[in-house]
Amino acid sequence: MTTTTTAVEQAAAIVRDYFGGPIRTLLEWVGPVARLIGEAEAAGPLTRARLDPMIEPHALRTLDLPDAPVYGAGFIAAIDLLADARSHLAWWQGADRKQLVLASQSVNKENIDYSELEWYRIPMSTGEPHVAGPYVDYLCSDEYTITIAVPALVGGRFVGVAGLDLLVSEVERELTPRFAALGHQVTLTNGVGRVVVSTDPRCATGDTVRGGRLADLPRIACDTVALDVIVEES
Repeated sequence: MTTTTTAVEQAAAIVRDYFGGPIRTLLEWVGPVARLIGEAEAAGPLTRARLDPMIEPHALRTLDLPDAPVYGAGFIAAIDLLADARSHLAWWQGADRKQLVLASQSVNKENIDYSELEWYRIPMSTGEPHVAGPYVDYLCSDEYTITIAVPALVGGRFVGVAGLDLLVSEVERELTPRFAALGHQVTLTNGVGRVVVSTDPRCATGDTVRGGRLADLPRIACDTVALDVIVEES
């Protein structure tokens, strides 16, 4: 069995490696997409029909990441960016890799407001990538989800976020055995102390560590990923 200190370091490294790849992938294509958006705006009103073809090849490539179980990927336009819709998700997901059409969009698409959702709001305000969740994603999957989002900027102006979804059930399936191999109880939490994944059967996804026995244990930040690990003796 590793020492607790070593286990903390290894658990944090597992988290950085696991989420770092998807973040890097989004960072690779958000810049080129932002440039295309800027060029499209200069040529005339930007519409859904013009935006979606810019996003589709990047979204489909992101769905094919070999080291992460990506469920959905695409681009969420800034509110009022487009000429023909107040809001818009250029998003592809699922095993069939089809573009998402929200039921709530079919009648009144322009009224969807995601401006206060964590995965949109924090990258917009910080200018940095963000890992949001776990939360039940009522827009896309209706399942417990983690969304990774990075902001897109045109001349310093926020135009939306490139993002991807990971289903918590798949993340749990992949990370739990890696954590368990460290020989300690490992709990992965988000920035506000909600459980993402844990090898401790007493901890369920979405539980808060505040006020519980884990509250007194150190929460170690995983560099470059807005997540923390708590490691205790088994």
